Amino acid sequence: MAREQTHPPSAACLSASMRDLGYSLETAIADLIDNSISAFASTIEVIFDVSGEKPVVVITDNGKGMLEAELLDAMKHGTTNPRQVRAPGDLGRFGLGLKTASFSQCRSLTVVSKKNGKLCGAEWNLDRIDAVDEWILSILDESDIQNLPYLDQLEDNGTSVIWRELDRLVEDETGTRRDEVVNEKLDALERHLALVFHRFLAGEIKGSPKISITVNGHSVVAFDPFCRKNPATQVLPEEIVHVGDVVVRLQPYVLPHHSRLTASEYDFYQNRSDFISNQGAYIYRNGRLMAWGDWFRLIPKGEATKLARVQIDFPNSLDESWTIDIKKSRARPPRPVRERLRQIISQVTGRSTIVHRGRGQRLFQDVAAPIWDRYSNHGGIRYSINGSHPLIQRLAERLDQDGEIHLNVLLASISASLPVEMIYSDYSTHPQEVSQVPAEHDVIERLRALRAALWGNAIGDANAFREIVRSTRMFERHMEIVNKYIDQDFA
Repeated sequence: MAREQTHPPSAACLSASMRDLGYSLETAIADLIDNSISAFASTIEVIFDVSGEKPVVVITDNGKGMLEAELLDAMKHGTTNPRQVRAPGDLGRFGLGLKTASFSQCRSLTVVSKKNGKLCGAEWNLDRIDAVDEWILSILDESDIQNLPYLDQLEDNGTSVIWRELDRLVEDETGTRRDEVVNEKLDALERHLALVFHRFLAGEIKGSPKISITVNGHSVVAFDPFCRKNPATQVLPEEIVHVGDVVVRLQPYVLPHHSRLTASEYDFYQNRSDFISNQGAYIYRNGRLMAWGDWFRLIPKGEATKLARVQIDFPNSLDESWTIDIKKSRARPPRPVRERLRQIISQVTGRSTIVHRGRGQRLFQDVAAPIWDRYSNHGGIRYSINGSHPLIQRLAERLDQDGEIHLNVLLASISASLPVEMIYSDYSTHPQEVSQVPAEHDVIERLRALRAALWGNAIGDANAFREIVRSTRMFERHMEIVNKYIDQDFA
């Protein structure tokens, strides 16, 4: 008969392994903010003090705080069974996040909490664990706590998490490069928090207070990946899927074409979340963004579908079905959700394609005689200069037979050598920087040259000229100047 024996792991080896679960600085801090939100905090302050020889990071909230027994339970590895039913607003799962997230960034984790004015504190130190190969937790007395940094931020109820011995923060850099590394990480942190907690920052989560997050005193501004404040954003009908008795909500969006964004909106979205390319599903667990930018292999990502987004909301009671990982950065929808997503995905991506291509189609539809023609048939799609455009017709009339032949060869060569790949590359990555519009000081000169090319010294027709101007697309940002020129010179 088999014998049973208690066989605990090595504390030193396991704690070292826990440091490399794949956390980045921003995902580690987001994991701690989850705890603050679960504790009903409305204010969360993140402080990076890297000016001295011993950098320190402090995350302080004004949540409900903990008494000593609660704190000791929170410091235990595996506080809660992941299968245990959690409160509806709880953002935790494994009871490991506080420890694993912290150890990924530091060797000394201290937590101080205050509840109804009663203060308590405890500390894990990896050097101490390594030395004795035991899970030795230090329970802090009042004098220990008073020597800790930034505790003046702590209110009558709340918690401070203090990271010291930050052996991975500066990546062994020194001098100006050290400062650059920290600034890059702080920038990535703000962007991450602005996206992951955007619904909490905007006060959209029922049963949870609107929260404020600051990083070194700088307020984190919510980043809405669906651009819902822009009236050009399309909100499609919400879909509901039942997984057992639990409801999962799917809300599709189609974002505006970049030409429908103001310059400030475009910069905000492009700079913060690679707005143009982050298509796919955005998965929220209890309102907290878990994973995004993925179609789960239902369709490939493509340029024409880049404006499509689907917001998927599920409660923490479905954690097992969504295979949530420890970092809460990966989630895979259960089969009923994937099947419904497959059904609505063609509609969403179809709308995205229409928006994305719509402005290009208008280049050919808005004017009677566009300069470029688009041909689509069984041989594929091609673009060609329109030989019947008035400008080309006027030029052909002034040439002899050989000159007209040379002109047609030139136009065919220009059409055939259109740099499609280069245009695609530039437009897909920096669409607002692609512009064929001349500088404003050339507008009048070009208008006069265009008029002379059409009618020579004759007056010409104002309405026809206006239509031809529109067809060239050279003056679309300067139509006020164009209209003033026509009103004055064609009178």
